[in-house]
Amino acid sequence: MADPGPDLDLVFAALADPTRRAILTALLDGERTVGELAAPHEMSLAAVSKHLAVLARAGLVGQMRSGRITVCRLEADGLRAAGLWMQGVGGFAPEDYDALEALIEAALGPDEDDDESEVGPAEPERPVGL
Repeated sequence: MADPGPDLDLVFAALADPTRRAILTALLDGERTVGELAAPHEMSLAAVSKHLAVLARAGLVGQMRSGRITVCRLEADGLRAAGLWMQGVGGFAPEDYDALEALIEAALGPDEDDDESEVGPAEPERPVGL
């Protein structure tokens, strides 16, 4: 059976926190230790480790332990899945909107305002007596 991929609920929940987004941004430059990831943040190593656990559970970060040092790396598949989902939700080409408009017009009939909009805007009325 094929791998279903990352759980998008976990991915988006992980991305909702600004500290976790900052950690992911730092990992874009390559692998980092937990200490290196914690340095710019005013929080304990334990707190950063909890953020990393959320990111790892979401499939966004991989961790490798070597003795007392934990090295973290970005796992692109989780981000890719979220990006593909967002493209699918919001990625409509102009032709898609044209087709939707034609379908709506066929179902409801032509819009009566269409004729007026083609003529142009009406001139403002002048007060009587001027």
